[in-house]
Amino acid sequence: MSAHSEDPHTNRLSTLMIGALGVVFGDIGTSPLYAIKESLAASSGHGGIPTQADVLGVLSMIFWSLVVVITIKYVLFIMRADNKGEGGIMALTALALRSPHATPRWRVLIHFLGICGLALFFGDGVITPAISVLSAVEGLELATPLLKPVVVPFTVCILIGLFLFQRRGTEGVGALFGPVVMVWFVVLGGLGIHGILKNPQVLAALDPSHAWHFFVVHKGQAFIVLGAVFLSVTGAEALYADMGHFGCRPIRLVWLILVFPALVLNYFGQGGLILENPETVRNPFYLLAPEWGLYPLVGLATAATVIASQAVISGAFSAARQAMQLGFLPRMEVIHTSEREEGQIYVPTINWILLGAVLLLVLGFKSSSNLAAAYGIAVTGAMAIDTTLAFGLVLRGMLGWGTVVTLVATVFFLVFDLVFFAANALKIPDGGWFPLLLGAVIFLLMSTWKKGLELAREAMRKEEIPLEPFLRQFAANPVPRSQGIGVYMTTHAHTAPRPLVQNLQHHWIIHETVIILTTEFVDTPYLIKGDRVTEEDLGNGFHRMTLRFGFAETPDIPRALIQGNLFRDWSNPDETSFFLGRSVFSAATGRKGFPLWRIRLFLGMQRHASSAASWFHLPPHRVVEMGGRITL
Repeated sequence: MSAHSEDPHTNRLSTLMIGALGVVFGDIGTSPLYAIKESLAASSGHGGIPTQADVLGVLSMIFWSLVVVITIKYVLFIMRADNKGEGGIMALTALALRSPHATPRWRVLIHFLGICGLALFFGDGVITPAISVLSAVEGLELATPLLKPVVVPFTVCILIGLFLFQRRGTEGVGALFGPVVMVWFVVLGGLGIHGILKNPQVLAALDPSHAWHFFVVHKGQAFIVLGAVFLSVTGAEALYADMGHFGCRPIRLVWLILVFPALVLNYFGQGGLILENPETVRNPFYLLAPEWGLYPLVGLATAATVIASQAVISGAFSAARQAMQLGFLPRMEVIHTSEREEGQIYVPTINWILLGAVLLLVLGFKSSSNLAAAYGIAVTGAMAIDTTLAFGLVLRGMLGWGTVVTLVATVFFLVFDLVFFAANALKIPDGGWFPLLLGAVIFLLMSTWKKGLELAREAMRKEEIPLEPFLRQFAANPVPRSQGIGVYMTTHAHTAPRPLVQNLQHHWIIHETVIILTTEFVDTPYLIKGDRVTEEDLGNGFHRMTLRFGFAETPDIPRALIQGNLFRDWSNPDETSFFLGRSVFSAATGRKGFPLWRIRLFLGMQRHASSAASWFHLPPHRVVEMGGRITL
């Protein structure tokens, strides 16, 4: 077979695998920069010299954590729980809500866990760029101690440049990410082989008895070490969260063929180096490299950490958009950075909040060792939520598991998550409080917005007129009609929109065609064309229309309207006017379960939310907003 007759399916799979390298595995791929160093520092005390048993025990824990947590739990099982190809906490929450085993009590818990998981995801999104870039730049200290004072300023400059770049999007450099990260993993494996050859005895750590022996000898100290060992599996949730971009098979193949072997080789190579020369424990990753290769390795590591950070930031943008569309966050400006790729977006508000938090972390903690104390607790919490929802509800239905199998699988993997969570909880006084505080603030904001929206819609519904009596009254008392189409957006399809009532009260004229339009965001990521539009002729020129969007889609109303019959021949959009209600809410007292201070917080968030016109991509020159005051 000639080179020109290659199977296109194979070519596409290869392309997806290279792309997955750059986006999915950046976070876990940079863990060798600090995981071994921090684990052995925790086992022997900072500045202490680790014993051979310490090295083998830590390596055994890392290896089996990669096998159980990443390979078995995520790659083999959780990645089966896809919501029409999409993964991540919001997709998993939607699947869990649709499970036949989701009782009313379970549904309350699922909503709670979904908000918690998303809050913890944002906490991880702040720490990953800080610790990854800082740990890479710290390699300069090994070249010459004179460069130590520039580590933090240089890290700050890189991070500022990274966040400033977000507005331009990743499409232009996206093709470079995969090859760069591929080189990174090849270098990881090569350095690892070099270290293993220095002391092949390190391969004995493949035996899990060394991990068990470590726990027997060190007892309570081993539990502390486990919190540092967890650094080797951070990034596991990215395999699942980014599944929609590349598909399950490419991610699985890349993990099994390249990423997992390269990580194991590098960790064991660092262990072999330390067994040969225990003094190298101060930074075994960079000391694996020959002297001439130190500066190139620092440059490659910095590039890899920037790419890993880019993937986390992009994931935060996508998660924020999904949260907005499912009603957990107020509307914010969303900018599309690619005309071809739906998922390439930029959310300015999220970008600047992340930058501020990341810079505070770098300037406050000043080193990757200090930041390691803050890293892990958010991720372990998110993993425990993944396990509960995936094994307890979603996979049970998908794979037809019985109660016993479901219970055994859930408990088995949840034990790993909770042990890691407890180990990381010991680091709360030393920095672990930061992601918990950040997650608590985000949880408060999201739960307040969700509850506030429910109260606002309830208050608006009380003041709205039922649609059927309104239409009968209109038919009995007709008013003049003007040419064109009037689209009145409302959240309740069976009530007369406030702007429509106000328009009649003030002008006594309406369009010859009136569309009462509602939008719905469903718990699937994407909808096929036939499921997008529902239309109903109400008579006398009135129509009711519902547009549905998946939680991963852009709510572009003009583009969606042409999928319906009413707008199939929409030749002149300038003859269509969009009427929106802009309500001003106020509150004088709180109510049971929702105190006044939370109502005021909701009102503050509501005032800073972006307009519905821009959110739904309505033509600005065809939008009419009509206001009113409503008391919650």
